[in-house]
Formats: sequence, structure tokens, C-alpha cells
Amino acid sequence: MNPIYHLLTLPVGSFLMVMAFRAAAAGGRELAKAGRVEPSTPRLETDTLVTTGIYAHMRHPMLFGLTLVPMALALIVGSPFFILVLAPLEMIFIIVMVLTIEERECRSKFGPSYDEYAKKVPPICFKKECLMRLFSKK
Repeated sequence: MNPIYHLLTLPVGSFLMVMAFRAAAAGGRELAKAGRVEPSTPRLETDTLVTTGIYAHMRHPMLFGLTLVPMALALIVGSPFFILVLAPLEMIFIIVMVLTIEERECRSKFGPSYDEYAKKVPPICFKKECLMRLFSKK
């Protein structure tokens, strides 16, 4: 592998990894703040549909961050095959899982409220203000 190539991919991959963790943190903070009403609800579970904060703009901010991880790792490693083939396939797999399994679980758990929420809020929002909120340091 050409060292100059890796000098280009490594910082981009590192930056993308930081952004992935920021997205996960933004979603996690909002879930921790608004997702549990009953004290008996387990730590990583929610008992309330969260539609505030970043969830007012996109339904799956944490999982959006998760989709960035394969590409970030590929760029950090610097493997062209990983960057061009494996990472995109992994990203597609994550998106399909979110839009099938996660959406089905949310509909089952929250019923018609989730259906109404899903009509108003997209799974992912690429508007500048949404992304700024998602990736900001807080």
C-alpha cells in the first residue's frame, strides 16, 4: 500500500469515526433523558416513544452513526477492497436491518403513535441543521 494513500485515508477515517460516535452519543443522550418514565425500566431500554431533541428530526440517529463505522474502519485501515466493496456492503446491511427489524420492533412496541411519528419524521435527515445537531459536541 502506498504510504501517501494511507496518509490521506487515515485522517478521513478517524474523523468519520469521531462523527459516528457523536451521532450515537446524541441519540443516546436523548433516549436516556426522555426514554424512560418508569424507574423499573432496564438501563438500555425505553418505555416511552422519544420524539424530542434529535429524534424530532430523524427516527434513527444512533443507527445512522452505526452505518458510518464500517467506512470509517475501512478508511483507517486503508484497504481499497474494504473501502470500495466490504464497507458499502456492511453499510447497506445495517440500513436494511434498521428499516426492517428496528422499524418493526418500534411499531410493535409503540403502536399507532409510532406510525404517526414515522409519517412526520424521516428515518434519517440529511438537512444541514439536522446533521449539525447530530454531530455537534455536547
